[in-house]
Parts: sequence; C-alpha cells; structure tokens
Amino acid sequence: MELSTQEPTHPPHPAVNEAKRPQVQPWVHLLAGATGGMVTAIITSPLDVLRTRLQSDLYASPAHDSKSGLSSFKTPFRHVYDTFHTIGTIRGREGWHGLFRGLGPSLAGVVPATAVKFYVYGNCKQLSVQYLGFRPDEPIVHALGAVAAGLATATVTNPIWLVKTRLQLDMAQSHHGALMRQYSGSLDCIRQVVRSEGIRRLYRGLTASYLGTAETVLHLVLYERLKAVFHTSLAKFTTTDTPALGQVTNWTSTSGAAGCAKIAAVLITYPHEVLQLLPAT
Repeated sequence: MELSTQEPTHPPHPAVNEAKRPQVQPWVHLLAGATGGMVTAIITSPLDVLRTRLQSDLYASPAHDSKSGLSSFKTPFRHVYDTFHTIGTIRGREGWHGLFRGLGPSLAGVVPATAVKFYVYGNCKQLSVQYLGFRPDEPIVHALGAVAAGLATATVTNPIWLVKTRLQLDMAQSHHGALMRQYSGSLDCIRQVVRSEGIRRLYRGLTASYLGTAETVLHLVLYERLKAVFHTSLAKFTTTDTPALGQVTNWTSTSGAAGCAKIAAVLITYPHEVLQLLPAT
C-alpha cells in the first residue's frame, strides 16, 4: 500500500488572491464613486439638512440656550427633543420640501467628491503596490491611498460645501409681510459670496477640511481590515456548491464592514466636523 506523498492543500492567503485579481480600470472607480454618491445624497438629504441645522447655533431652541451647560446633561433625551423640534420648525416655516433644501449643491458636491475620492484611492493603492513594493493587503497601502484621496477631495469640493451649508442655514425671515431668503439659489449664493467677501472666501476652512482627512483615513483603513475579517469569518459557511450564497456572504461582509467603519470614523472625528461648519456660517 503506497502512501500518498502529495501535500495537503490549503486555501490560498487572501493577499495572494488579491494580488492575482485583474487590475480595475481607473474609470470604474470614478463611475462607481459618482453613482454611489448620487444615490446616497438623494436618500439622506433630509438627514443632512437636519444634521447641519442641529450643529448650527442659528437653530438652537431658546429654552436650550437659557439653560446652563451642566443642566443640559440632566436631560438625556435632549437630543431627541431638539431633533423633532427642528423637524417641526422646518415643516412649519418651509414645508416638507425644506428637508431637501440644498440638494442641488449637495449633489454637485457629493457626486464629484465620491468620484474623486474612490478614483484617487483605488489608483493610489495600485501605484503603491506597483512602484513602492508593498503588498496589496498592507495597512500602509490603504492609509496612503486614503490620505491622497482625502486631500484631493477637500481641494476640489470645498467651495461646493460652503455653498451647500449656507443654503441649508438660510432661514426664511419676514420682510414687509413676506418670507424672504438671503439666497435664491446656488448661483446667487456664489455671486453674493464672491462680490461681498471675495473669491478666497470660497476656500475658507480648507485647512480644517485637510485635517478632516483623518476621517477618510480611519474610514477606509478600518473598512479594508473589517472587510477581510468579516469575509474570513463568513467564508466557513459557504461552499463551492452554493455560488449564490457566496455572493450574499460577500455582499454582507462588504456592506457590514463599510457601515461599521463609517460609524466608528464619524464618532471619532465628529467634533472636527462641527468646527469645520463654523467658517462656512
């Protein structure tokens, strides 16, 4: 009886599989980022308006302002109250369409922002592997790509975010018995800012935006690591006989990693986001 000399086969290392994958064309990153950004901006527009107004002192409730800083901690549901109070204010003064205020500049900002972000990120990862000799799964590759993507995105979209923030904070005020706004639209906002404050005003807060690259780095690095962990954990439940289950598992691990990484990055860098809003107001 002959003993088999064949060595047992082991599943290839994830880095090997990733290295053998065909390189994605640059335009794929651009198109995927733009499409995902457009869908996200439309669906989450009411939440974005609500978040911007809650962060601004212009929409703080008078009862909340009259309380001391210590007394605010005595009401754990204060944020819930402020949220519904702001929704009621928007509905009463502007109607439900007020929740989509600033959607135009938001789309004009999110679509190029996500397109530039994922275009630079995807191609920087490929260049790091090709010219710097790193392995595709190394955190340094993801970090370098995330830093480059964050800087490029902030530079391109800073004027758009300023216009979007001002439109969302543009509260209708009574003027001779009629409700009037300071800005009639995105172009009017740009024209007034450039005329009264100069073109440099459009790039005010750019330094804070550069500091905000930390969120992009945390988000993308955590995403890549969590995706690998989730994929490895869920791989044991799939077999080659069920390709459909494998697709579901891959989608679950990817979306779960993206959600968890974004939540963690936002919670860590949220104070900076509030500070970034101040120069735009």
